[in-house]
Amino acid sequence: MAGGLPVPRTPEGRAGLAAIRRDPARALIALDYDGTLAPIVADPRAARAQPGAASALRELSWLVGTLAVITGRPAEVAVELGGFAAVPGLVVLGHYGFEHWQDGVLTSRPSPPGVAAARTRLPEVLAHAGAPEGTWTEDKGHAVAVHTRRAADPAGALAHLAGPLAELAAATGLVVEPGRLVIELRPHGTDKGSALTALAAERNALAVLFAGDDLGDRAAFAAVRALRQAGHPGLTVCSASGEVTALAQEADLVVEGPEGVIALLGSLARVLAGPPRPAR
Repeated sequence: MAGGLPVPRTPEGRAGLAAIRRDPARALIALDYDGTLAPIVADPRAARAQPGAASALRELSWLVGTLAVITGRPAEVAVELGGFAAVPGLVVLGHYGFEHWQDGVLTSRPSPPGVAAARTRLPEVLAHAGAPEGTWTEDKGHAVAVHTRRAADPAGALAHLAGPLAELAAATGLVVEPGRLVIELRPHGTDKGSALTALAAERNALAVLFAGDDLGDRAAFAAVRALRQAGHPGLTVCSASGEVTALAQEADLVVEGPEGVIALLGSLARVLAGPPRPAR
C-alpha cells in the first residue's frame, strides 16, 4: 500500500497512479458499470450498483478533472440503476459512446440501420439455431444482446449460438462482442476504447485510469496503453471474477470485484483530499 492505495504491479501502472496523484485536476477516471460498479446478476435489469458506489463517486467528483462511466447500457439506465444522478459533473457514456449524459442532460447519435435489421431477424435466427431454454435477448437501443446465464448449460448455450450470431452480425454490418455469458451485436467502430480515447482528448486529460471486468473492456485497456505511448500516463484496473481471467492478466492492478473497486475509489478520494485540517 502507498498512501493508503494499493500498489500497481507494473511500472507503467505505478507511473499512471503517481501522475493522477500529482495533478488530479488533469486526470480522467473512467469505469465500466456491470461487474465493475455493480455485481453481475441473472437479470441485468436488476443490476443495482454496489453499496457505496454513488457516494464514492461523489467524493471523487470534487477532486479529479473528469469522472466517467463508460458502458454498453443506455446511459439513463446506468444512471438510474447506479443512483448516479446526484454525482456532480459525472459523465456517463452509454452504448459505447453513442450516448452522452451529464448533469441530467442526454444527447445521442442515431443508430446505423444494421441494428434495426439485426433486431428484426434475431428471433428467427435463434429459433432456427435451436436456442436452448433460458436464452433471452436484450434490446439495448444501439445494440442487441443474447444472454445465456439462465440456461441449464450457460457456457454450452453460448458456444452453440456463437456461429449463428456471428453470421447475423456479418449480414447486418455489425460486430460481435462476447461477454460474460452474453454475445452482443453492435455497430463497427463503437467500443469502450474509442469512447475513452475521445473523452480523454475532449477533456485534455493528462493521466487516465480505466477500471473494467470483462472482455468488452479490453478495448479500453488497449486505449490506455496507446495513451501511455503518446505521453499520457495511465493505469488499468481489473475488477476480478472467476468467470473472466484474460482481463486480469492484462491489468496493472487487480481488485476483488465491485467491492474492491469501491474501496479503491474511496482510498483514492482520501489520498487526493489530503489529511483533515485541524479544528481551530
